[in-house]
Parts: sequence; structure tokens; C-alpha cells
Amino acid sequence: MSSTERPTRRGVFITIGAILNAAATLAIGIPVLRYLFSPKIRERRPGYDSWVPLGPVSSFPIGETRFATFRNPVVAPSDGETAKVACWVRNIDGRQFQIFAINCAHLGCPVRWFPQSNLFMCPCHGGAYYADGSRASGPPERGLFEYRYKVEGDALFLEAGEMPTPGGALATLSVRRSSCA
Repeated sequence: MSSTERPTRRGVFITIGAILNAAATLAIGIPVLRYLFSPKIRERRPGYDSWVPLGPVSSFPIGETRFATFRNPVVAPSDGETAKVACWVRNIDGRQFQIFAINCAHLGCPVRWFPQSNLFMCPCHGGAYYADGSRASGPPERGLFEYRYKVEGDALFLEAGEMPTPGGALATLSVRRSSCA
């Protein structure tokens, strides 16, 4: 076909179809590729597997469960206040702790601690958890998600950067209460 000939109707539709197919391939392909390569991307992100200080051990009295917040180490400058992550810290004996994500294991609603009943309770669907984070009643099928922690000197640190999930929490159950001198 020379430059003076007009394109055929069929040729125009084939060109438009090819452009739309290329756009759809990019729209679907880029998120799929990011998902497939996300473990490699995570390894390079600074702060992804960081130990974040929660404060001195003395701010968490023995036998009590306290609310605490920390700044997520994997944030963008535009995150602002949303970079603060809440958690519940339970001091078992002064050196042994349990740190729970504030989210219910059912649908992620924020749980509250009720010292009167010694239970964590979820306002959304009535889920309840014992003081050790295990499931007491309601729709959640498992206990609260736990963060790994360590104690260095008088400071309590939490391993942050990744939200605990059932697979992650269950896989690291044996090391969740590690402590360093």
C-alpha cells in the first residue's frame, strides 16, 4: 500500500484492536508482574524488616495489657498520620511479652482491651479473644495476629514493616517470643 492510498476500514479496525489489546495487556500485566516479583522488591526496600522501638519495658507494667503505637518504617512522605500503627502489648512477666496487631482476625476491625473481663473484643461482629490472644468466641477462626519482638536492655522492640498474617504468624510461632539480653 502506498502513502497516497486510503486505509481500508478493515485495516483501521485491526490497528485499533491491536492498540486496545496492547493497552489491556499492559493494564493487566504490570500488576501481575509486580505481584510475582514483590519478594525481590521487598528485599530492596529500606526498613522493610526493621526492629522498631515501642518504648522502655517499664512503660508496660507486669501483668497488664497496654495500647501502643509505632511508626511504620515502610512509608511514603505523603502517609502522614496514617503511618502510625497501633498494637496491644501484654507484659507477661517483665521479660516475656506478647504484642498483638490491633486488627480482628475476622475482618480486620480494631479490637479493644477490656481489663474488667480480661478479654479483647471486636465491635463489628462480636469476636472475643482471651488475654493471650487466643480465640474465645465469635466469628474469628483463629487468635489475634502477633508481632515478633525482642528486648534489648530496657527497651522493647517490635519487628515491623509487614502486617502479621495467618501464614506468617503461624509459621513463626516458635520464634515470636524471642528475647535478647
